[in-house]
Amino acid sequence: MLDIQIVRNRPEVVAAGLTKRGQTVALDGLRTLDSRRRALVTEVESLKRHRNESSKKIGEVMKSGGDAVALRSEMKALGDKLGALEKDLAVVDAELDELLKRLPNLPHESVPAGTGEEDNVVVRTWGTPRAFDFPALPHWELGASLGILDFERAARMTGARFALLTGDGARLERALVNFMLDLHTKEHGYTEVLPPFMVNAQSLFGTGQLPKFESDLFKVDPGGYYLIPTAEVPVTNIHADEILEAGQLPIAYCAYTPCFRSEAGSYGKDVRGLIRQHQFDKVELVRFATPDGSYRQLEALTGHAEEVLKRLELPYRVVNLCGGDLGASAAKTYDIEVWLPSQGVYREISSCSNFEAFQARRANIKYRPQEGAKSAHVHTLNGSGLAVGRTMVAILENGQLRDGSVALPRALHAYMDGRERIAPR
Repeated sequence: MLDIQIVRNRPEVVAAGLTKRGQTVALDGLRTLDSRRRALVTEVESLKRHRNESSKKIGEVMKSGGDAVALRSEMKALGDKLGALEKDLAVVDAELDELLKRLPNLPHESVPAGTGEEDNVVVRTWGTPRAFDFPALPHWELGASLGILDFERAARMTGARFALLTGDGARLERALVNFMLDLHTKEHGYTEVLPPFMVNAQSLFGTGQLPKFESDLFKVDPGGYYLIPTAEVPVTNIHADEILEAGQLPIAYCAYTPCFRSEAGSYGKDVRGLIRQHQFDKVELVRFATPDGSYRQLEALTGHAEEVLKRLELPYRVVNLCGGDLGASAAKTYDIEVWLPSQGVYREISSCSNFEAFQARRANIKYRPQEGAKSAHVHTLNGSGLAVGRTMVAILENGQLRDGSVALPRALHAYMDGRERIAPR
C-alpha cells in the first residue's frame, strides 16, 4: 500500500509511476476523500476537546451545588453531533482505504519503461546453451520414457495440471529441495523455516494477493483459510504487526513449501508438462531490510538464486522487468530465465523483487532506526530460490542424451547416492 503522504503531497510522482506501469488512475477522487477525512478528523478532535471541557464544567457546577441542566443538554447535543461525525469519518476511512488498496506500488527509477514482456531488458546471461546433435525432446516425453513423470494417473486421481512423480522423479524432486536449502542455509546465511501451508485473508492482504488476485487462490471452506500460492505469504508475515530493531536487519529466511495456484486466466498456456501446475514445490527466499540497504539486498538475493543455476550448470539470463510487466506489489523485479532446449527459449524460473515498504505498510512491519527514534516501515524482498518443478524441467531437457538417459549435474550426485544419470526403465 502506498503512503497517503505521497499521494497527498506529490501526486505528480504517483501519476508518473502509474504511467510507467502503463496505467492511468484518476487521483482527484482519492485526494478529495483525503481532504474530507482530514477535515472530519479536525472537527471530531475539536468536539472531543469541547466535550471534555463541558464535562469538567458540569463536575464543577455539581460540586458547587449549581444547576447543570443546560450544560447537560449541551453535552448531549455535542455527543449526538460527535457520533454522527464519527460515523461519517468511518465511511470516509473505509472508502479511502479501499482506493489506496487498489493502487499498485511505484516503480523504482531503474525500472525501464515499457508495456510488456518485449520491453524487458536483459541484464546478463550465464552459460552457453548446448548444441544437440539429435532432436531435443520436451520434458514430458523424457519423463514418460524414463518412467518418472505420470500426468495421466494424476489427472485421474485429481484433475488436469497435476503431476505424479515416481521413482527417480520423486527422488530428484527431494534432492533438489535439499540441495537448495543446504546451499541457502550453509553458504548464503538464510535461516530455514517451515511455515503453515494455509494462511488467513489478512496474511494474503499483507503481501498483496488480496483483494486483487483472489481468483488465483484456492480457498478452503469451512474455515476461510487459503492454500498458499507461495511461501512469500507466510514467511513475510512472520513479522506482521511487529517492530524490529535496526540491529536485527537484514533478516533472511528460506522455506520449502508446496504452492497452490488456480492459474485463473491462463487457459491454453503450458497445458502440457510441469511449467504451469496447480500444485508445485518451491524454495523461497525472503529478506527484511532497512530502506537505505534494500537495493543492495535485492542484488544479493538475486545472486543467491542465480547460484543455484550455476551449480546445476544450467544456462540462464537475468531480466529487468519493465513497468508494464511488473507485479502490482513490486518496486523492481529481476526475472531469472533458464534455457529450455525443446522450446529454444529462456523461461522464467525465479522472480526476485524489492517491494520497498509496500508490503510492510499493509502487514504493519516496522523497525526502530535507533533507540528512542520513531519507528518506520521495513523494506521486504523475496525471490524463488528456485521453483523446483521448473528446475527439474531444465535438468531433464538440458541433460538429455542420445540414448534416452539424462545426465545429472555434478552438484546433485551426492543427493542421488552418487548416481550420475537417470536411465530409461
